[in-house]
Amino acid sequence: MSVSKEEVQAVLQKIALPDGGDLMSRDFVRALSIRESSVQFVIEAPNPDIARLMEPLRKMAEAAVAALDGVDSVQVALTAHESAPAPKQPAPSLKIGGHPKPQSGPMKVAGVDRILAVGSGKGGVGKSTVSSNLAVALAKQGRKVGLLDADIYGPSQPRMMGVNKRPASPDGKTIIPLEAHGVTIMSLGFMLDDDKPVVWRGPMLMGALQQMLTQVQWGDLDVLIVDLPPGTGDVQLTLCQKTELTGAIVVSTPQDVALLDARKALGMFDQLKTPVLGLIENMSLFHCPKCGHEAHIFGHGGVAAEAEKLGVPLLGALPIDLDTRLAGDGGTPIAAGDSDMAQAYAQIASGLVRGGMA
Repeated sequence: MSVSKEEVQAVLQKIALPDGGDLMSRDFVRALSIRESSVQFVIEAPNPDIARLMEPLRKMAEAAVAALDGVDSVQVALTAHESAPAPKQPAPSLKIGGHPKPQSGPMKVAGVDRILAVGSGKGGVGKSTVSSNLAVALAKQGRKVGLLDADIYGPSQPRMMGVNKRPASPDGKTIIPLEAHGVTIMSLGFMLDDDKPVVWRGPMLMGALQQMLTQVQWGDLDVLIVDLPPGTGDVQLTLCQKTELTGAIVVSTPQDVALLDARKALGMFDQLKTPVLGLIENMSLFHCPKCGHEAHIFGHGGVAAEAEKLGVPLLGALPIDLDTRLAGDGGTPIAAGDSDMAQAYAQIASGLVRGGMA
């Protein structure tokens, strides 16, 4: 007989915190789920400083739950509610932005076999979450993967991939990218303070994107995933017109408003002669972890119908998932693990590999 959620919570109530209370009374436990004999949950500390001191408590909680009858495996993740970014030291000789350099036509990025643009018509549909998890899922399948955060106004990949330091530049021109979870990463977020806005006109955006494609030493990659900003603006135009793209993947929720904007993104890629490799439906449904009820909060079937209308594959349908949010905020994408959501991203990655797209 499998263990109950109440039994797990009762054990966690016995894990006392140094400053008073326990894991349950202090509301540190998140996303507790039980699948047959496997127990998973997250301990979310108030800030990174406290999280660094809680590793012994995490191990204690893991051992206590593992000792329960009916439990064969336990996975306990430790995250922090807030991030405390390390100070970024400027590199005086390296400047990002400015007008792009003239080029005769679409360029091929040195060492990169394929470039996949991940776009959306509007913000808030989970495009960056899909980009980071897809990159990690492909890397787990043995592909050499790069991730370029081209959402210049709102870069989120540094947080989602758990990287927070400035890339090296030995000569003021060449940029050495960073790595995490088997993925080579570059983002404008590495170059700026978290609270500093990017107030640039179009030419500076175009110049920054050109620099991150041509001056970054990407090495030999099977695929470079480009996380685009929402909409149909300068960054999308520059990438599609100035770079040899393999194709684009469009992310949308089933909601009618999101689909309206997704169609604009699809129309943009068509107008710019960029192949659309498929659509991904994000937030397709909500599965209640307590009662098992499934609710289609944002509607149902809209993205699949759009894919069928366009004659392109529906690459996957991803539910709303608390663990995915916690993993992204904690800097370890859910695809790095072996949960059901990790398997969902693995299936999308496998489809791209089988289709010769990644």
